Formats: sequence, C-alpha cells, structure tokens
Amino acid sequence: MSKKGFSTKAIHAGHVDFQPGSMITPIYQSVAYPYADAKEAAAIFTGEKPGYTYGRWDNPTVDLFEQRMAALEGTDGAIATASGMSAIFLLSHHLLSPGDEVVSSNRVYGGTFGLFDTGLKKMGSKVNWVTKPEDINEWKNAITPKTKFLFVETPSNPALFIADIPALAKLARSKKLPLVVDNTIATPALQQPIALGADVIVHSTTKYICGNGTSLGGIICGSKTLIDGIRQTSIRYLGPAMAPFNAWLNLLGLETLSLRMEKHCANAMAVATLLENHPKVKQVNYPGLDSNPYHKMIKGQMKGCSSLLSFELKGNYKDATKFIDSLRVITHATHLGTCRSIVTHPASTTHSALGEKEMKKAGISPSMIRFSIGIEDEKDLLDDLAQAFREVGKQGKRKK
Repeated sequence: MSKKGFSTKAIHAGHVDFQPGSMITPIYQSVAYPYADAKEAAAIFTGEKPGYTYGRWDNPTVDLFEQRMAALEGTDGAIATASGMSAIFLLSHHLLSPGDEVVSSNRVYGGTFGLFDTGLKKMGSKVNWVTKPEDINEWKNAITPKTKFLFVETPSNPALFIADIPALAKLARSKKLPLVVDNTIATPALQQPIALGADVIVHSTTKYICGNGTSLGGIICGSKTLIDGIRQTSIRYLGPAMAPFNAWLNLLGLETLSLRMEKHCANAMAVATLLENHPKVKQVNYPGLDSNPYHKMIKGQMKGCSSLLSFELKGNYKDATKFIDSLRVITHATHLGTCRSIVTHPASTTHSALGEKEMKKAGISPSMIRFSIGIEDEKDLLDDLAQAFREVGKQGKRKK
C-alpha cells in the first residue's frame, strides 16, 4: 500500500478485522470489548496479543482512521483526538516538563496562540515566539538549551505565512529537536511535511479532513515511539479521545479529499484574482498569486495553495463588517475547510483573544477578512463578491 497513489491510500489504507465484513467501515460505538477469558484480557493489555482495551485508549473504527492518516502523512503511526487543540495539547504535555520551552512561529491559529502563551505557563513551561518566522536566524536565536521542539503552522491562519519547511527541518536536526508542523490548511493532499524533513504532524481534522463541518477532531502523526508513548500515558489520564462516529465521518471525508482540494484550490485562485484586481481591496494574502511573497517557495513544497485566503479592504472595521453582512452565498461562520464557502472576521472572532498588539504583530488588521473558499460553482462565488462590493460602495456614498 505504501507504493500506491494518494487517492488509493485515502480509500484503502489500513486494516482492521471487522466482523462481519462490510464495504463501508463499521462504527464500533462501544467503550469496552468483552474477552474470552482472563488470560486473553491480560495478554491484550500487555500487548502480547492484538486487541482492544478501552474506548478512551483504542477503538476499531478510530484505529482504521489513525492507520489511514499515518499512511497519507508518511509516518509510522497516528493517534486521533477529540479536537485539533487537544492534539497540540497532548503533544505538548507529552514532550514538555516544567521549565522546558517551545519555539513557535507567532503566525498560528488563535487557540494555538492561547495554549502556548497562557496554557504552557500553567504547566510550568513557556513559549519563545518567532515574530519574523520567514527569517531562519530568528528561529536560531529563539532556541535555548531548554527548547524541546519547534512548532510551525504552514500555511498559517489567517495571514497565509508559508514556512520554509526544509530549512526549519535542517535547523531542528542540527539542534537535535523535533520539528512539528500543523498541516491543517494544506492537508496531506497538498503538502507532505515529513518528506520535507519534519518529524511530527498535527491536524484539526475538523476542517478539510472531515470536509463538511459535522465532526470535531484532531490527530498527531509521528514515529511509533512517540505515538505509543502518548497512547500509553497522556491520552489515558487526560482522556481527549476521538469518538468512533467522528472517526467514521473523517474516514468518509478522506475518500474525497484529493478531489475536494483540487476544487478548493481552483475556486480560491479565481476569488484571489478577482480580489487582487478590485479597486476596493488594499492587499490579498494568497500564495497562489504571482505577486505573493511566498509564491516561489510553494513550488517546492506544495501541490496547491488550499482554500484559505485573506484580504484587507480599503476601509475600516465597519466597512469590513458591511461587506461580510452583504454576502448571500458565502456563509458567515468561524470555521474553515468545508465544502461551502465561509467568511470570517478574524480580529473580532477567531483571533480576538490575541489582543490588538499581538494581532498587529501577526499581520491581522480590523479591515482583514478571511475566506475559506468552498466547492460551489465559481461564477456564483464571484457574483456574490461583486454584489457585496457594491453594497460597501453604497455605504461609502452615504458617508460622503
């Protein structure tokens, strides 16, 4: 299976002896598994015999999803979690002890920023932020003897920073540190961080992996040693396991992932091009555009630029919210990675907890608008944008 193509692996990779057989993966909606006798139970718990122990630690449906994600990311193993944030938390909890440090790009999702900036302090650890993550020397300078791993989200949400993964991987190896990449926005369909030198991958499977906004989930993909270590310790006593039904929904999502990502990319490129040429737009953040500072970098790292993009209106907060409220096809929600197109105002929602100072450092302004472009018909999306711009124009005339 390792030699098969991506789409084939997304449908067929992994094996669990489901009984009775079914073309579609069964949902093992159970927290416990009866044993033939005490001897078998003991053998399964010690690992001498294959089997399942308890729903918080393992489950056949979740097991297959983990195997499939590991195959797609090119890792030895994976462990599914209740959410993307719980994946990052579990990994941090496993790798860090009091006094340890993390070096991370500051271009991260708001929840990740909160975990690192506030949550690590409660664990007795800390983060050293890299505020110019495009500069490898900034990463070097942030590393100390207490650093335990490097963390980067690429592409980043919402400003679409693209990291030089091979350069970061080389630096991490030179310091004998693991490089952790949040691959949520690109997905393994568009980017393979392990092949570029990364050591660990995390995802919010809530986004593109599931693909329709029905299931919270996260996953950590890495070495067998790492994954077994988390499964035998942190997830047992912290408990943020993925539910079997959610794993099943994610398995369904994987079957169409490559097709969806192609359409996401095509639609996003059309929207980004319209925005770049619109007189009411100050700046567009989408690496697929030739004008984008990261455009040349993506050719060696990514097959496509995904659906996420952001732009700044020539205006203020009121203009941005007027534009958002005028959209009719594109849904206003704090989400991304679904089949339907979504618009978000990061400064007042997903990244508001950062505060004005940190948002400015991360390139998030009051007039920034974020899109997660779905797989609707391109013309309908472009028409929706055009009418929203007209509504903002009417507001401007009333001001005068």
